Amino acid sequence: MATQLQAARDGKITPEMAYVAEQEELKPEEVRELIAKGHLVIPKNHNHDFQPRAIGARTRTKVNANLGISSDHGRLEEELEKLKVSIEYGSDSVMDLSSGYQDLDHIREQVIKNSSVMVGTVPIYGAMSDNILKGGSFADFSARRLLNEIEKQGEQGVDYITVHCGITRQTLKYVDGRQRIVGIVSKGGSVHAAWMRATGQENPLYEFFDELCEIAARYDMTFSLGDSLRPGGTGDATDAAQIQELLILGELTKRAWQKGVQVMIEGPGHVPINEIAANVLLQKKLCHGAPFYVLGPLTIDTGAGYDHITGAIGGAVASAAGADMLCYVTPAEHLRLPNADDVRQGVIATRIAAQSGDLGKGIPYAKRINDKMSAARKKLDWETMFACAIDPKEARRFRETSEDYDSDVCTMCGDLCAVRMDNFTDLGKGRAPADLTKMPKSTDREALRKKKATIAAKKAQEGFFDDNGLWVAPSSTGLPARDAEPTRAPRGERVLRDKK
Repeated sequence: MATQLQAARDGKITPEMAYVAEQEELKPEEVRELIAKGHLVIPKNHNHDFQPRAIGARTRTKVNANLGISSDHGRLEEELEKLKVSIEYGSDSVMDLSSGYQDLDHIREQVIKNSSVMVGTVPIYGAMSDNILKGGSFADFSARRLLNEIEKQGEQGVDYITVHCGITRQTLKYVDGRQRIVGIVSKGGSVHAAWMRATGQENPLYEFFDELCEIAARYDMTFSLGDSLRPGGTGDATDAAQIQELLILGELTKRAWQKGVQVMIEGPGHVPINEIAANVLLQKKLCHGAPFYVLGPLTIDTGAGYDHITGAIGGAVASAAGADMLCYVTPAEHLRLPNADDVRQGVIATRIAAQSGDLGKGIPYAKRINDKMSAARKKLDWETMFACAIDPKEARRFRETSEDYDSDVCTMCGDLCAVRMDNFTDLGKGRAPADLTKMPKSTDREALRKKKATIAAKKAQEGFFDDNGLWVAPSSTGLPARDAEPTRAPRGERVLRDKK
């Protein structure tokens, strides 16, 4: 079976290309051309059935959420709950980064089985965990063991794999003995570095790259070429080690394309805000326009406990500059394994960053949804505001815990609501100047509230999107039609259906 890249180069539009074209407001032929150039990828293993999403040029910035146990903490039930939360709050992708001494194959299979979005992994985690579990050392580890792990994960249905091909004996020289503050912070990168230091041999993923490509092409697993030497501190950003690895990744990108393998490139890490755009431009130049998947980036190193914010700041700048997918950062980053609520906060913060970047780079949906929110604010239409919000559930919670929950204003301004006053006094509608003494005050609004439909009644009359983004049709009974069968609108289009 051909890969998406092979099909695109043969002039064929696959069902996956047609689907993402509709989702991204592009023509199928435009999607095919972008994939053929390597500027767009559709990570979807032949063995994983789900509705695909595209990553790359002219599409919405995607968001990835990391899951997975470690040797010190982890229960499958917790990871499946985090998977559920990730998808519920709008993640486009998840990565199972499980390592440790449990049955990682079972965990991975369950994540794939329960995921309705693309699933990525880092195969060296599973391979090296198994090696350590069996009492092996770095010297006992072999290229064949790693390649067999990748083949197995392809059979299981993994959609994309992070492979640390760019850390070689040559690039390692730019770290060993050099003045990096943090050194190597990539877990996969550190494993490969330790293996090369212990054995004196070349990185097997670099040495056997052609065979690696053949395995990936069999399943149409997309490469996420890993940034083993990404900066783990802002003081290490854009140094010689990072750039040397990026140069190698650019060469390997072309080799993978020749084998029919889709490629995206992983990016830094910790980067001062003034260097982020330059990093994106550099990657696009050196890696021939391949999609860029950034890990944050974090703009400062001192945000412990709030790194979902530092990551969102960096992610917004990176997205606006051309980055194509953002890996979320949670409040627990650098401190512990995240729990389900950390995951929720990480996904929401990163989606805010992604949409901020999309608005900056002219993605049509971002402009449309933000204008719709603004128009709803002008009308004081709270239900549409909730529906437009990135997190409708949280927006509604704040609103419904205030005294003005069923009024036309909120408790921030009350009677001095700027929008309400502007609407009341606007002379652009051909009317005489308004008498402000006639504008309803809070006491008058008590009577208005009795005449005004309650929030529940308004939902019933007009239909609404529930907290999970499911459309509930209008009810003829006057009560919310909870028993009606809801339909899920595509994420990003849920709030754009005009009210009847």
